[in-house]
Amino acid sequence: MSTYPIDIKGDLSSPPERGWWLIKWLLAIPHYFILVFLAIAFIIVAIIAFFAILFTGKYPQGLFKFNTGVMRWAWRVSFYSYSALATDKYPPFSLEPDPSYPADIQIPYPEKLSQGLVLIKWWLLAIPHYIIIGVFSGGWGWRINLINVLAIFAAIYLLFTGQYRQDFFKLVMGFNRWVFRVITYATLMTDEYPPFRLWDD
Repeated sequence: MSTYPIDIKGDLSSPPERGWWLIKWLLAIPHYFILVFLAIAFIIVAIIAFFAILFTGKYPQGLFKFNTGVMRWAWRVSFYSYSALATDKYPPFSLEPDPSYPADIQIPYPEKLSQGLVLIKWWLLAIPHYIIIGVFSGGWGWRINLINVLAIFAAIYLLFTGQYRQDFFKLVMGFNRWVFRVITYATLMTDEYPPFRLWDD
């Protein structure tokens, strides 16, 4: 059970096909294209939410639902493609929950958010996390992204053995979990500070 107010689900397929991951970059292109525009909308919504929280202490519920949906879509595509390579089931083109898909994100709507924290949490308070996730997610312009490398190592092992190693999967999930927790906090969707850990327990 997750103790942080964002539930990141990822169920490993048993196992994914050995070589299917070699062409997922091509299959995921339609999603990447749409996610570019969704990411722009996500940022605009976060800016609007900043002012709404500053003056009212509330994140507009419709905007919150939209940004949760964008994160859900991004996580499904990440789980399918090179941030996990943990399923061969093609991601749905949807912002809504889909219980049949092995990856999902749920973020409970906060009835009240701090009007003071909104001024500093997305930049000052989140700096330690930005530094850490910059190291393993390539956020500092590095060519090597540790999450992608781990997922590809797991896929190479799968190619030769037919098994996706559980230790690789646990690490990949942990790194992704950390990134999405920080995104949730930095885009003002929760006031609870993200834990400095990969695991839920």
